[in-house]
Amino acid sequence: MIRALYTAATGMKAQQLYLDNVANNLANINTTGFKRSQVNFQDLLYDKKYIAGSESAQGFEIPSGIQLGGGVRPISTTKVFSQGNQQTTNRSLDLAIEGNGFFQINRPDGTIAYTRDGAFELNSKGEMVTAEGLPLSPSITIQDAKEISIGTDGTVFVKGSDGTLNNVGQIMLANFPNPAGLESIGRNMYLETIATGAPIVSVPGQQGTGEIYQGSLENSNVETVTELVNLITAQRAYEINSRAIKASDEMLSTINNLS
Repeated sequence: MIRALYTAATGMKAQQLYLDNVANNLANINTTGFKRSQVNFQDLLYDKKYIAGSESAQGFEIPSGIQLGGGVRPISTTKVFSQGNQQTTNRSLDLAIEGNGFFQINRPDGTIAYTRDGAFELNSKGEMVTAEGLPLSPSITIQDAKEISIGTDGTVFVKGSDGTLNNVGQIMLANFPNPAGLESIGRNMYLETIATGAPIVSVPGQQGTGEIYQGSLENSNVETVTELVNLITAQRAYEINSRAIKASDEMLSTINNLS
C-alpha cells in the first residue's frame, strides 16, 4: 500500500506535465508557424518478486512470475512538424512553406536560428527581417520596389519605379535529418542540436525541402478538438491517480486502527 501511494504520485506528476503541454499547445493555437508538442512517457523499474521461468519451491517452472511496476515518468516532449493550414494574406512579404524546411535567421550573436514563421518586413536598410528585426539569411535587400515577386523556388524579383524587373536574391531553406531534435528557444525559432544532424541548405523544392508561397502564412498545426480531448483525458487520469492515493491511505488507516 505504501508502494501504491508513490506509484500513484508519479502518475499525478506525469499528468500534470501532460496538462502543462496541452495548455501550451492551446495557448499557441493562433501563433504563426507553431508546431504542437506531445509528451512521451516511460514506465519505471519493476520489482520482480518471481522471475518468469524460474523454479518454484515445488520444483515447477514459473510461467509468468510477479513483476510490480514503480509508476511512470515523462521521458521527452516531441515537436510534431506536420503541415499547418495556409492563411491567405495577400501581403507580398508573407511567406508560407508548403512541405519540409525552415527559414534561416541571423541572430545577434552570429548564430543561425530556424523558423517556420514567414511574416517578414523591411527595415530602414531595405533588408528582409522578422517582426523582431532579425535579418533573413542569406540577406536580401529590397529598395525602390514598386512590386515584389517571390517564386515558389525562393527567387526574389523586384519591379522598380522604372518598370524593370530585377533579381535581388535567393531565399534558401534548411532541412534536418531529425527536425524533432531542434531546440525551441521561443519567438517562433529553433536552434540546431547534435540530435538534429547537420542542416541541409538548399533551394526551395530541392533536396526534400518544400516550396514557398507568397502572400500566405502557415497557421499553427494545433487541432482544438484533439487538444480538448487530451485535456479531458489528462484531467480524468489525474483524478483516478488521486483516488488511488486516497484508497491506499484509507487502507493504511484501517490497518492502523486494527493494531
